[in-house]
Amino acid sequence: MALVTRSSDASMDVSTGQFAPQITGLYAGEALDAAAPCYIKSDGKVWMSNGTAANAAAAVDGFTPRAVKSGEPCTIFGEGARFHYGSGLTPGATLYLGATAGRLDAAATTGDSTGIVKVVSTTDIVVLRRK
Repeated sequence: MALVTRSSDASMDVSTGQFAPQITGLYAGEALDAAAPCYIKSDGKVWMSNGTAANAAAAVDGFTPRAVKSGEPCTIFGEGARFHYGSGLTPGATLYLGATAGRLDAAATTGDSTGIVKVVSTTDIVVLRRK
């Protein structure tokens, strides 16, 4: 497994975000990173997903458009949302939910064997699915 390095300026492309499925009216259960895969926990709050195990934390309900502090309101975005994520990415590659919370991996993990994003340029990803 190889975690993909996320840029310090990771962000959502607003033109795609306005058309992507959104879940609003949520609150962060922890500090959330920008462009992080997240899930809605049984407490009703948003937490960063991780693929360490095939359990509830491996669900992905959407991605954060920006960093959010714990307890603050947040919206998460689904399929079709494009994010500036890193540099030196391989266009056409599929990325997986990482074993580290809120991160993506270049290889399948226990919690994600099918992939959740597609690399579309050397810097950008697009959300393929929620899981």
